[in-house]
Amino acid sequence: MTSTISSSETAAAVPDASRRPWAALVILAAALALDSGSVAVINSALPEIGRDLSMSEATLQWTMTAYAVAFAGFLLLGGRAADVLGRRACFAAGVGLFAVSAVVAALAPSTGVLIAARAGQGLGAALSGPASLALVTQIFPEGPQRNKALAIYTAVGASSFSSGLILGGLLTDAFGWRSVFVVSTAIGLAVLLAVRAVLPAGTRGSQRLDFVGAVAVTLGLTLAVYGVSRASSVGWSAWDVVTSLVAAVVLLVGFVAWERRTAEPLLPLSIFRSSPVRAATLCAIAFFTPLLGMLFYAPLYMQGILGYSPLQSGAAIVPMGVIIIFAANAAGKNMARIGQRPLMAAGLLLIAVGVGVLWARTPVDGNYWIDILPAVAVMSVGQGLAFASMTAASMTGVPQEQHGIASGFNVTAQQIGGSIGVAALVTVANAVTSGTSPDDILSGYHTAFITGGAVAAVGAVIIALPALLGRRETS
Repeated sequence: MTSTISSSETAAAVPDASRRPWAALVILAAALALDSGSVAVINSALPEIGRDLSMSEATLQWTMTAYAVAFAGFLLLGGRAADVLGRRACFAAGVGLFAVSAVVAALAPSTGVLIAARAGQGLGAALSGPASLALVTQIFPEGPQRNKALAIYTAVGASSFSSGLILGGLLTDAFGWRSVFVVSTAIGLAVLLAVRAVLPAGTRGSQRLDFVGAVAVTLGLTLAVYGVSRASSVGWSAWDVVTSLVAAVVLLVGFVAWERRTAEPLLPLSIFRSSPVRAATLCAIAFFTPLLGMLFYAPLYMQGILGYSPLQSGAAIVPMGVIIIFAANAAGKNMARIGQRPLMAAGLLLIAVGVGVLWARTPVDGNYWIDILPAVAVMSVGQGLAFASMTAASMTGVPQEQHGIASGFNVTAQQIGGSIGVAALVTVANAVTSGTSPDDILSGYHTAFITGGAVAAVGAVIIALPALLGRRETS
């Protein structure tokens, strides 16, 4: 399947893109690592932030949730803006906003300022993320070269979380929590300085931005993520949770109805005619529900039950990043031969085994080498296989001029799946936790792991069905 490239892009982008493609990939991957690792880097600093700014646990969680809400809520708008206003311009604007917000966070004198700065970082990531991935597909022609580039790009993104855990712990221990944001600022500025030199200028699209659709989907997704995140702490029956979720449903249904009738939609529903895009959307949800559930509960298990320090629990996950790099590279090299759908299904099955079986058998007196590392290793191989193939599939059969919105939608599905998934797993775990002993608490964690693994397994089966039934893949 070959991508459709508009005449303006062919004239302006391809000559620029052919000069320094691998240098451009370094810059784009660095920005992805900055976005993807943002939550992880701050995770290790949370206790010190809470003490320094006198924040309760309920308020402290918003230093992470504010980022997720802004990121998920504005991703579709960011993807469409990249296609209409120009990918390099949106990429630079997003990285710049992220860096400026990091400066504000580093200097934040109060809780409100810090949370607002984190929301600014999420908005910056929503602008730069879709543009970044669309630039990768613009610079590298479809085929083995693009598969290799996507494997490197996704390996960096998938491994940045575990790397961020260690970096955040080291920076916080050595220089305090504000240093985490100082380093983010420095990386953002370095990326900005290289933008004009290595990224293709591209062109502005002739379409108009769908502001009605943008307002509806942005508010709808923001309210959905807010409602689900809020529910995990105050319950699903709280008035603000119910109000947010009802309003989100109304806005999102209205968004779909509007997109079906408007001439220049924010999210062209035609992209869902592509079978790989539909598979990638399902994979995003089935992937991130168990992954983020594990990343939420693993530190609680290691620190609260095994007695690890924050730095030790972060270091315990580091092999994940290394394994993902090798698995994603292997997926990229073999994607043309094996196919995207089999790799997605195989990756989800490995995640299901790693989370739903191995993490679910961790004991109260667990040993790292026997109980934790095998679980990390198995699911990490699955992450590398599924993430690389899912990323490629999310734009297969989609015209080149719509790659920004296609990539933005897939990342939105990841964020929605992760946030809703974690809230659901927390609810399931709390429902079976009847006491405060380590055994009682661990039984809740195990139930969450099993549930998350089941989500991944169901996703794998559905994605593999066309091959199992002998149907030919269409896009």
